[in-house]
Amino acid sequence: MLPNKNRPFPLSLSYASIHCCLLLSEHPVQVLFFTLLVKKMVTKKSMVSVHSMLTAVSSKPVGSGETHPLSVLDHAMGLHTLHVVFYYKKNPFGIFDVDPLRISLSEVLCLYPQVTGRLTRGESGKWSVKCNDAGVRVLRAKVEVSMDEWLRSADGSEEKDLTFWEEIPEEPRTWSPFRIQVNEFEGGGVAFGLSCTHMNADPTSITMLFKSWIENHRQEPIEHPPLFDSATLHHQHAPNTGTKSDIYYATKPNAEIPSVKMVTATFRFSDSAIKKWLGEVRDQCAKATPFELLASLFWTRVAHLKAPKNDRKHSLSICLDFRRIVQPPISLGYFGNALHFSLLTLNEEEMDDVGKLGHVVELVHRHISDVGEGEVWSAVDWLESQKEEGGKYAPPFRMYGPELTCVSMEHMIIGHGSLMFPASFKSGEKPVHVACHVGNVRGEGLIVVLPSAEEGLARTVMVTLPEEEMPELCEDQAIQCLQPTMVISGR
Repeated sequence: MLPNKNRPFPLSLSYASIHCCLLLSEHPVQVLFFTLLVKKMVTKKSMVSVHSMLTAVSSKPVGSGETHPLSVLDHAMGLHTLHVVFYYKKNPFGIFDVDPLRISLSEVLCLYPQVTGRLTRGESGKWSVKCNDAGVRVLRAKVEVSMDEWLRSADGSEEKDLTFWEEIPEEPRTWSPFRIQVNEFEGGGVAFGLSCTHMNADPTSITMLFKSWIENHRQEPIEHPPLFDSATLHHQHAPNTGTKSDIYYATKPNAEIPSVKMVTATFRFSDSAIKKWLGEVRDQCAKATPFELLASLFWTRVAHLKAPKNDRKHSLSICLDFRRIVQPPISLGYFGNALHFSLLTLNEEEMDDVGKLGHVVELVHRHISDVGEGEVWSAVDWLESQKEEGGKYAPPFRMYGPELTCVSMEHMIIGHGSLMFPASFKSGEKPVHVACHVGNVRGEGLIVVLPSAEEGLARTVMVTLPEEEMPELCEDQAIQCLQPTMVISGR
């Protein structure tokens, strides 16, 4: 049976059948998918084998005429993709395509018409989502090693195989911007890899989508129902484009960023280690947070790996979720981008030795405390002011870079628990690890500070750097003083 051009049907893929699908499929998106999959198999022997794909649609289709315009912040993220992986020790399902897990996904997708829709571009060049219930691609894959072995020996590039990476095609009307890859490990265990264009969602949005799926499957109330109104980012104040944020954003479109191979390593820091080091810097920064400590530590250590600069200064771009910075606060269920980037620059002398770490922590703390809603809305106003003739948004530029960028997920920690570690589908077991990758990172690198499975003050730090710098960072004695556990680092 040939694929229906209007509504894809579940496909079963084996290595041999992929080539047949290439020959038989008349659907251009399916042809593109199979071509990319074959190319990936040929270029590198992966421990992850995708063996089937289906399309999950909402159980109550939406009207085909509804469209949702993407915000100016969504457009600004157009060069990047987003990939979040949730690892579970126990596999919560049997045969996915007939399991209640798929039914609960279809039910929760009724609340997320933009997730099942397709990107379209209007005459003015602005992106929007056509809510046509075309569905979400769900891939199933087999990992040929156990989860323990994977966490111990796989590297960052191999972890990317747990999600689907693909650039927006020239004609995206039939292309699924959201993918869910279900990866089953040898001997049990499963990793759910969620992927999307960064234009469609930020890390909070994609986490809340996954959390809502779990809550629906467990027949619990959706704690943070999705909010899709892009008018949420329209404030009532007079436009203000004279702040530090505007000056910083204005430098990004013209930044020259060399293309080098980037690699990722993951560090886990225990609650006790973070508590001890917060005590060490308390005299200089009494209110330091784990994020501020780790951002300062990795910034100073990465700075030592870089070639000296003519102005003898180092800069850090700090990325904060502003849902709870602005007043009134925006719901965590807001689906879209609510990220603010700000720049902190210090002299080389201020970062020269480990003994000055407390001083750097204090400066990072002070910088973050000064990021208020005035700075947030000023950045939004500046992006709006860059519209071209006819109201078209300016071309996107690289938000993660060229400076070293550090992303905080502290807003996802409520009390002693984290929203990034939701309960499992069938039991109270929580994820043993959560990873977050950003696609198309260039420049000095990216640091993502995440909550950890241990909870409390424990944190996971994912670092992406040029390949030649990573070995030295992993052996850095200042970092090793916190006795991190290395995972997904090929070590």
